[in-house]
Amino acid sequence: MKSVIRDISLAKSGKQKINWVRKNMPLLRSLEEEFSKTKPFDGIRITVSVHLEAKTAYLAKLLAIGGGEVSVTGSNPLSTQDDVAAALVEDGLDVYAWYNATDEEFNEHLNLALGYKPNIIIDDGGDLIHLLHTKRTELLPHVMGGCEETTTGVIRLKAMEKEGVLRFPMVAVNNAYCKYLFDNRYGTGQSVWDGINRTTNLIVAGKNVVVVGYGWCGKGIAMRAKGLAANVIVCEVDPIKAAEAIMDGYKVMPMEDAARIGDLFITVTGCSRVIHRDHFKVMKDGAILCNAGHFDVEVSVAELEEMAVRKEEQRKNIMGYMMEDGRWINLLAEGRLVNLAAGDGHPAEIMDMSFALQALSAEYVLKNYSNLGKKVLDVPEEIDRRVALMKLKSWGVTIDELTEEQKKYLDSWC
Repeated sequence: MKSVIRDISLAKSGKQKINWVRKNMPLLRSLEEEFSKTKPFDGIRITVSVHLEAKTAYLAKLLAIGGGEVSVTGSNPLSTQDDVAAALVEDGLDVYAWYNATDEEFNEHLNLALGYKPNIIIDDGGDLIHLLHTKRTELLPHVMGGCEETTTGVIRLKAMEKEGVLRFPMVAVNNAYCKYLFDNRYGTGQSVWDGINRTTNLIVAGKNVVVVGYGWCGKGIAMRAKGLAANVIVCEVDPIKAAEAIMDGYKVMPMEDAARIGDLFITVTGCSRVIHRDHFKVMKDGAILCNAGHFDVEVSVAELEEMAVRKEEQRKNIMGYMMEDGRWINLLAEGRLVNLAAGDGHPAEIMDMSFALQALSAEYVLKNYSNLGKKVLDVPEEIDRRVALMKLKSWGVTIDELTEEQKKYLDSWC
């Protein structure tokens, strides 16, 4: 099927971006060398739905170098970069995506990508998997399995597994140590602030920054906020995570209290309506809201729209809402993922690890799908450790190994 993109003439700019990240993704370069010889995906159809920017493009190209027939679409309408999409098309891949797609266009793009009758799915958030199990069930016999990139997507998959409706094995790449310890913490921690700072051009030092959710992504955001000299407040529903936040040096309080004193709010819970009408009523004039969770449901934009007596774009990717009493509340990137909708996403070196996990996990599924069952699987430990060792090698770092005597000593305690 013919690709559906915005403008093929943008390809040169997109190739520059892809070439830049390739230079800074040594793990994928190593796999590129390996896959070009072994061709693990020869004759296999692969559909990729991940935020369509340069790092994802390199992953797609790697799968194609490995012999795969690859179709690509985005996982968020505001994170697709049209020049990167054009570059992939010019290099022979099929792409169905463009920036700022309507809901109807976005769903059409997902369906077009699935029209490839994929054998392997690389998903980010679970939209492809949801479509396959609801409206595109005729394609299920072709699917061997796949991989999921995000916390939100894994939650959706776990729910499907629990209900007994999941029809093929899915590897929870998000749950690998080399994913959440680095991507979720250091990747999200940096890229969220890259997006906020690029968009607002305001100082962070001295501001009350409210981080809503203290999972690994929340930990990374809070850590970077502290490094920027903010006063960090954490809102949580989990008492263990709340206790952890206190011991990490942050204030913890309910959102109803944080709403009154916060200058900048960042939601990262994976839940819905985390900031809503009651909070908007008491926020400071000039408060800034943004979201770093996968779906745009954490800040109740509909209630904000309903309460506003005036709405005005303050700056690119900043929409201001004036309340009845004259206060302005500012929302970044429409409440979508601020690090991608208003930035370039995670640093290349971080996604190098995550996408190495994706590529190797996809290869694992292909080799073992008939024995894996219809369930959500962890990334095999040997893949996780291989990626960590590859990363250390790229830094020129070696580590100790247990002696045979030490191994026997440890085994004696097992």
